[in-house]
Amino acid sequence: MNKLIIASVMAAAISSSNIQAADKNFDYTADRFSDIEVLRYQVPDFNNLTLDQKRLVYYLTEAALWGRDILWDQNYKYNLAIRDLLESVYKNYEGDRNSEQFKAFELYLKQVEFANGIHHHYSMDKFTPGFSREWLQSEIDRLPEGTWTPVQTEVMAAIFDPAVAAKRVNQAAGEDLILTSANNLYEGVTQAEVEAYYDSLKDPNDSTPISYGLNSRLVKKDGKVTEQVYKLDGLYGDAIAHIVDNLTKAMAYAESDAQRLVIARLIDFYTTGDLATFDDYSIRWTEDTASQVDFINGFIESYGDPLGMTGSWESIVNFKNIPASARTETISSNAQWFENNSPVDPRFRKENVKGVSAKVITAAILAGDSYPSTPIGINLPNANWIRAAHGSKSVTLENITEAYDEASHGNGFNEEFVIDKATSDLLDDYLFITDNLHTDLHECLGHASGRLLPGVDPDALKAHGSTLEEARADLFALYYLADPKLLELGLLDNPDAYKAEYYKYMLNGLMTQLMRIEPGKDIEEAHMRNRQLIAKWAFEHGKKDKVVELVRRGGKTFVKINDYRALRDLFGQLLAEVQRIKSEGDYAAGAELVEKYGVKVDRKLHREVLDRYAKLNIAPYRGFVNPVYEATFDDNGVITDVRITYGEDYIPQMLRYSSDYAGLKK
Repeated sequence: MNKLIIASVMAAAISSSNIQAADKNFDYTADRFSDIEVLRYQVPDFNNLTLDQKRLVYYLTEAALWGRDILWDQNYKYNLAIRDLLESVYKNYEGDRNSEQFKAFELYLKQVEFANGIHHHYSMDKFTPGFSREWLQSEIDRLPEGTWTPVQTEVMAAIFDPAVAAKRVNQAAGEDLILTSANNLYEGVTQAEVEAYYDSLKDPNDSTPISYGLNSRLVKKDGKVTEQVYKLDGLYGDAIAHIVDNLTKAMAYAESDAQRLVIARLIDFYTTGDLATFDDYSIRWTEDTASQVDFINGFIESYGDPLGMTGSWESIVNFKNIPASARTETISSNAQWFENNSPVDPRFRKENVKGVSAKVITAAILAGDSYPSTPIGINLPNANWIRAAHGSKSVTLENITEAYDEASHGNGFNEEFVIDKATSDLLDDYLFITDNLHTDLHECLGHASGRLLPGVDPDALKAHGSTLEEARADLFALYYLADPKLLELGLLDNPDAYKAEYYKYMLNGLMTQLMRIEPGKDIEEAHMRNRQLIAKWAFEHGKKDKVVELVRRGGKTFVKINDYRALRDLFGQLLAEVQRIKSEGDYAAGAELVEKYGVKVDRKLHREVLDRYAKLNIAPYRGFVNPVYEATFDDNGVITDVRITYGEDYIPQMLRYSSDYAGLKK
């Protein structure tokens, strides 16, 4: 639950004056279609790694890419068959590729590849094909024999019937979230049965509970609810075998015995599926702070589960950006001060903050649920008791934020949505650094702060848990961005710098993130609910004193902040309440907060935002293609060099991954 997704295109619509110079000849844009822009990212300093570090990165990268099919299958049970069909038609098509039907088919293919399935990666709604069923059937009939052998009836219905698998993750209040969600994490069970099953396993007196349901599919067979565990000889075993093989090869080049043991314990977890082993791996991974090369790999974040339990498969391979990490190390070394001075009730603070390690990283590969759309910050592990006893590891992916920035110059966002030139200038001068600091504080300290009261179930907030956890971390970061402590620590050089992030956050939460919502729909994605919850709550509770206003100028709506210090106080008040809800497991209060402030959309304002964005031609969503790592081997199969290239385009990369990393048998 601890992944920071980039807030909006505004987070990238900023000056690069505060970052190191990028390669100005680098081609960041790989593709643009529908509401998506696909970018490339650079991997600075890869060539400065030692040969053994390059070998380690290479095998960890291979382990990452072999998990791709797991996520596709988790997202929807016919996704792999649909992808196989679409790619077969695309590769074998002999007609006019400029025809209306083919262009619509190509767009659909690009959307499906980006979303790792037939549902939009953010809205969770199923894509609507712009080509006809008859056209696709005619192309299927032309395919060479043996090219594609799916269960055709179900696949065609999934593509064309709006009533079939309409939404991958449903969060609508009052509905059975399991029965109405199309993901492949459950089969034949209701929400009540899922909750009852896991409640029966939990011991309220267990102070070190495993993450129930994290690596399994819950099904009903012969009237009995049971788990199908993701492991080497279980569900997804074919792909896991390839992951384990490459993790084993990576072990030979581990930077230390501690890192070697981390990888070994991850292999043990994949082999047994035992969640206590996963906890041991997580602890050892958290405590390994010396390694320059690092990675995440496994079933981790639970946004794809409407109940927030089962982890989607993902991986990121990275190495430490040593100069930039001075910023995060300063923050993490002062973690106890931030905890002690938090505006929350002292009962909910940690008396001793354990092991908050933080660094800025260079992402080397993105995979699974972190590809093509990727977070800009991560804080793990998610288990509350591990965080309390052993700490957490936080990272900021700065080469990803730099790619966003470089691709956003001159897009006209500030001119259209920022209220005046003075505020726009403030954003130009300070939004990059304050945005990165917000990410650092969110990941390093926000998720690591606070504690549950004894006996409180970590899953007590149920479907609203992800939204409230992200709100808690965002509020922590917002509150402290305005604290003089950041000036004292040398992290900011202007006491007004925080205003850049405050303005961006309120503008995004109240208005501009609505460009990602279809007309007539409400907000369902956890990060978007979190941002509107915070912005709308602060707006409503500061309305009497006009702390924040929505003003009309020239027929357009703008956000105007009249009192930034009062806004900080409001953030502190809401942080105190969200932490109380989390610490006490107050589901009713949490649900009310989310439903009242985070879900409903102002239809008139929404229409205005969409119309204004349409003039700018800015893609609401962005993601990435990966660089390509080419290893050279000697006669004994030992890597002698690893070369990195950046020229691969979007669809060619997707087709290559489907061919070279087909981890699950059809």
